[in-house]
Amino acid sequence: QVQLVESGGRLVQAGGSLRLSCATSGVTLSGYVMGWFRQAPGKEREFVTVISSGGSNTYYANSVKGRFTISRDNANNMVYLQMNSLKPEDTAVYYCAAGRVFGAAASRYDYWGEGTQVTVSS
Repeated sequence: QVQLVESGGRLVQAGGSLRLSCATSGVTLSGYVMGWFRQAPGKEREFVTVISSGGSNTYYANSVKGRFTISRDNANNMVYLQMNSLKPEDTAVYYCAAGRVFGAAASRYDYWGEGTQVTVSS
């Protein structure tokens, strides 16, 4: 059974940093592209970033480019999202997802976690 479990979300002040983690089980992580998405209240889920199965390629939404960094540790079945210079508009539930095709479309991803809440206060 595939499981993705996010953690690390909390309340943080604007300008602060957070590191989100995604623990995976039931999959051979090295065979999957991993992405992070987010959903703010009243808005649709949106793409944040993606990393290729081996970790050599990444892609970021313009809204987070230069502030967020995705990384992965295939040996330990973990994916991370380092978020710096946080803004109130980054407030959302953050989800990690696993798929077979590198891209930003949510439809490309087969497995999803339950999400972790990030709240950035001004």
